Amino acid sequence: MMSYFDNHDDEIFNPLVCFVALFGLSVLGTKFRGIWKYMFNNFNFLRVLDYESGGDAGCKLPNDIGKLIHLRFLRLRDLNFVSSKFPSSLGNLRCLQTLDLRIKSECSNSIHVPNLLWRMQQLRHLYLPQQCNRKTKLKLGTLKNLQTLVNFNTKNCYVKDLINMTNLRELEIRGSFNIEDFNTEELDKNPPIIQSKYLHSLSIINDEGRIDPGHLAHLLLSCENISKLRLDVEIRRLPEYHYLSSNLAYIKLRRCKLEEDPMPTLEKLLYLRMLELHEAAFIGKEMFCCGQAFAKLESLSLKGLNNLEEWKVGKEAMASLQRLEIQKCRQLKKLPDGLRFIATLLELKIESMPKAFKDKVAEGGEDFCKVRHVPSIIFQDCM
Repeated sequence: MMSYFDNHDDEIFNPLVCFVALFGLSVLGTKFRGIWKYMFNNFNFLRVLDYESGGDAGCKLPNDIGKLIHLRFLRLRDLNFVSSKFPSSLGNLRCLQTLDLRIKSECSNSIHVPNLLWRMQQLRHLYLPQQCNRKTKLKLGTLKNLQTLVNFNTKNCYVKDLINMTNLRELEIRGSFNIEDFNTEELDKNPPIIQSKYLHSLSIINDEGRIDPGHLAHLLLSCENISKLRLDVEIRRLPEYHYLSSNLAYIKLRRCKLEEDPMPTLEKLLYLRMLELHEAAFIGKEMFCCGQAFAKLESLSLKGLNNLEEWKVGKEAMASLQRLEIQKCRQLKKLPDGLRFIATLLELKIESMPKAFKDKVAEGGEDFCKVRHVPSIIFQDCM
């Protein structure tokens, strides 16, 4: 909502807009049916309707919401409806700039969004439900002003529509990301899936299994300017370096189940400042950061790498590192010797590690000499 107000300073002190923000907080936990009806019949000039805190919202979203044709901002996040079918009158809200449809449902795959979002050509920020039913098939190619698109799923949307979103800044893809709706001949020629030069953040989340490595490489090759990448999906093998944006400053890998050490590829990203390897991002036993690698890396987080036994860091590697976190890497035998040469390290956090590992790192332990220069060493839940 703040992004809306940032661009509409003249409306901040509008009593109606302010009333709506307070009203949204006060109705939670009450009977919604009468409230919905009263609001839609008496507040036809509403610009902002925000239910961010969620809660039970009655049987369904009333069809009368289509009367609020002046709405610029509508957030229904975490509202729980008995019926999870959105009304077709939603298509009347053509002035919307922000639309958040991330409602809750007892059966998440029963959520249905009618194919009418294409009418909302003023949309800047669109947050789709995490899961929709098979009947949901959305055409989004007319949304050329879109800057944020969250929960884009190829089961319910068309990949080719991404080409028209030339102002896209942030894209979150959920699901297997199937690009078969591209023409086969075009696919062989590697046409860019993303045409926006402004895209800076890409996330891919898939709870349903692996993603086709060819489809992933094709997508990454289209995102040449991104600075932030999050992969929460099984890929087994990291794409080659030339598929990754050279501008990447932040990378988070989770559940990727990489079988080969990812460091030789990641160390080639010269502007990388933050790296997070979490929950089976890497399932191998050894990891190595060679000398002079990761020159600008400031933060490194290793969590849930259950098979990692040995981690080596070469002299002069990670010369700018300030924060290191190691959590639930229970097979890791010791800290790498190379940490002793990282003079910039300000904080070392050891969490949910075996007591034997903690004792090695603590003062008097055999690994303490490697980190005695670190001002803050934190131990948490080590037993």
